[in-house]
Amino acid sequence: MGNVMSYSGIVAKIRAMQAKLLTDKDFENIANLRSVPEAIDYLKEKPAYAEYMNQMDISLYHRRHVEKVLYQSLYDDYTRIFRFAGMEQKKFLKVYWKRYEIDLINYCLRIVFNHYDKPFDLDYKKEFFDKYSKLSIDKMIAAKNIDELVDSLKDTEYYAPLKKLRDSNAATLFDYNLALDLYYFSTMWRKQKKILKNKEKELLTRDYGTKIDLLNVQWIYRAKKYYHMLPPDIYSLTIPIQYRLSVAEFKGLVEAPTLEEFEHQLEETYYAKKYQHMEGKTLEQMYKECLMHLYITDRRRDPYSIATINTYLFLKEEEIYKLTTALECIRYGLSSRETLGYLGGVIQ
Repeated sequence: MGNVMSYSGIVAKIRAMQAKLLTDKDFENIANLRSVPEAIDYLKEKPAYAEYMNQMDISLYHRRHVEKVLYQSLYDDYTRIFRFAGMEQKKFLKVYWKRYEIDLINYCLRIVFNHYDKPFDLDYKKEFFDKYSKLSIDKMIAAKNIDELVDSLKDTEYYAPLKKLRDSNAATLFDYNLALDLYYFSTMWRKQKKILKNKEKELLTRDYGTKIDLLNVQWIYRAKKYYHMLPPDIYSLTIPIQYRLSVAEFKGLVEAPTLEEFEHQLEETYYAKKYQHMEGKTLEQMYKECLMHLYITDRRRDPYSIATINTYLFLKEEEIYKLTTALECIRYGLSSRETLGYLGGVIQ
């Protein structure tokens, strides 16, 4: 009864928000559109995006501006959930927010490494980051090189892991991105066990353990297929946590001498046996569909728990990813069939 009482308000709020998510039919309709302005006009009729799209000037009808507006919708949803959350739920949401901080730092890293001009599209993030984060967007976008960017993070938890790379004088953009990913997942794994109790801790352990396992599998595969890396280098790329993969299975995947042997080893793991119906899908598709199945199952089993918050944010993020992908496909003139192919699975 305690969980029902503490979650009844926020669950009702999230159910109302979820009713505004796009349907499979919406994505089919969007895939049949022939221009970005047509897609914007379509979204103007959708409750989740009408407020944002109707504020856009026609001169800003470009994918990068639309993407900015879509993410503003996500941050607004996070804010609505945070307002309804109790103390324990707020602790989880504050840790969850780190994923958006990592995205912002990675964006600024690309700006610095690729020598782009000052980014034009971060002002809309300021309101949210000023409220929920210690990161200073003003300091970050003023950085002209990697030294200044890392120094702008001095009063944050990200400074120490990035400073080590900066001081090596040999780190690439990939190295920085990887360091942030490793830090994020290791931190989430450690902190979710401290901020949640009993069934909710078990639930988040399963969610993040699965995500870590599947990300490690993807990284091992890519390291072998595209970069022909040796096992010692592959070990340095992975998150040092195993959940459903045993240590022996993990070692077998990393040290498989060929891709064929890697795939053979993968077939013997929990994930290949659990999700046999995904045979023929890419590892990226398998990753997303496994998570989709996991989140939906968690919410169905324990609707009055952190699963409802976690699942909604996942679905919203997936929806935005699919929308930005669809807009890019439309911009390049792909057919509706090709666009739907890029979108992969459907929002549930």
